[in-house]
Amino acid sequence: MKTQPKSIPCELCVSRKFSLFAGVSDQHLCHISDNKNFISHKKGQTLFYEGTKPLGVFCINEGIVKVYKTASNGKEQIIRLAKKGDFLGYTALLGEEAYSSSATIVEDAKICFVPRESFLKVLSDDTAFHQRVTKAICNDLGVMEEKLTDATQKSIRERLAFTLLKLCENYGIDGQEGQKIDIVLTREEIAGLVGTATETVIRLLSEFKKDELIEFDGKKIIVLDKKGLARLSDFYG
Repeated sequence: MKTQPKSIPCELCVSRKFSLFAGVSDQHLCHISDNKNFISHKKGQTLFYEGTKPLGVFCINEGIVKVYKTASNGKEQIIRLAKKGDFLGYTALLGEEAYSSSATIVEDAKICFVPRESFLKVLSDDTAFHQRVTKAICNDLGVMEEKLTDATQKSIRERLAFTLLKLCENYGIDGQEGQKIDIVLTREEIAGLVGTATETVIRLLSEFKKDELIEFDGKKIIVLDKKGLARLSDFYG
């Protein structure tokens, strides 16, 4: 169930420095603060559904959100895992289109919802913010092109190795044995990130463990040999 905690003013938000709102003037931040909704979401709740119309943008203060498309057979293809500071829904909003994907909470999250009018006002009035948003959209397109290339040119084993490295980069914490991926993902979700069947991911993870590339700590994965995964993931190496 959604709860509405005490809202944090944008100018005092720690995660703002990771977001597109970094560098926005106090005047514009106050305008956003006055109009946004700050809501806590529990794991498993859906933020928005594919095919629905956006009414604003979401800025993640805490937590992790998976953005995914659902195939006709019900299988999920995860496009990205969004974390604190990330914006969601702005491309659909600016394109005046329905959401092309869905978003669901993976780890309990606190998220600010900024209404369309407030977001567009800052976008119109702040040239630097406009440039950052444009750059972010171009970067998103580049990432999608890279994913498409990987899907057609890399093996599933290579894609899984690369996915583990990216998870390490974004959610890894150092330990005595290796780097733990400090996020709980189901095998189905990992398969959704890689773009393959769950059974294939289970088999390959078992092989990676046998080869001493990874280890398991409950539901979390510890990467023991990043160089080994890097060599395995480097299709062009």
